[in-house]
Amino acid sequence: MLKLAKTSKEMELWKSIVQTQEYQDKMEDSLPQELEIQAVVGASGFGAAKLGKERLWSASVELTAWKEAGGETHREEILLSTVADDRLLEHLRSTVKRDSVIRCRVRPSRNGRYLLMTGPAQEGNDPELKEILEEQMREVTMEVEGLGTFVLHRTVDWFETKKDWLGTEIRLSFDRDDEKTMESAMETARTLMEDQRGWDRRIREYAADELLELANDWAESTVYEEESEAAEEDEQLVSREQFMERMELESIQAQEDGEFEFWFLDGDMFYGHSIHVTGNVEDGPDWADIEG
Repeated sequence: MLKLAKTSKEMELWKSIVQTQEYQDKMEDSLPQELEIQAVVGASGFGAAKLGKERLWSASVELTAWKEAGGETHREEILLSTVADDRLLEHLRSTVKRDSVIRCRVRPSRNGRYLLMTGPAQEGNDPELKEILEEQMREVTMEVEGLGTFVLHRTVDWFETKKDWLGTEIRLSFDRDDEKTMESAMETARTLMEDQRGWDRRIREYAADELLELANDWAESTVYEEESEAAEEDEQLVSREQFMERMELESIQAQEDGEFEFWFLDGDMFYGHSIHVTGNVEDGPDWADIEG
């Protein structure tokens, strides 16, 4: 759990940020009143992004509940936000832990979408928020007919289980959503699981058709210069069947309306990049590439 750091080093981190134009712009977009709040941090820690040539990070973390001292508890999700340089971002990520209760001072944004931090955070102690945190951290499961028990993976907000796929254990998942959307995704999963051999062959063949040339380009680049002439004499360094065999299925994400995503380990054909194949159960696979 995080503790209030009153060191000159931490205060210097904040002082250098609040004086920046980027932070002052955030202040302009915030209401004038400053609040002292306690809050429940969600399942993920501080994330950050930069656009274009921006010098500072836009950093935020999701809060699942918050309240002012003596005030009512707000259970809607909202972002706790600031701008940060590399040092402050590292500090926030190391202190504001996921699934924790914190206390800090903030200014609400004018659009109601975030709370702007106005200084360091410290460990919170509100009993009601601690109960909400305990509830938040309880395991959530769902029994799905024909597929078994799924567990909510809170950091990515999807339900996941482990299933056997042609003798290999894989992860099968679908996003947490409204009942109709999830039922549609479950039906997609059932369709795929009922014909594992057919879908496995179909997905691998499509990936090979789309990526075999790229795999051979990558393989050629690893051949030593003195072996290049001999390599050029070979029609292919990786055959189509070899490509399909080296793909190692890792996970399937089922989606509504028959959409799906297959993720494979690359069998060292692309230096550890994942092979990603998407499609739908009506028309089959429709896109493949490497990622990561």
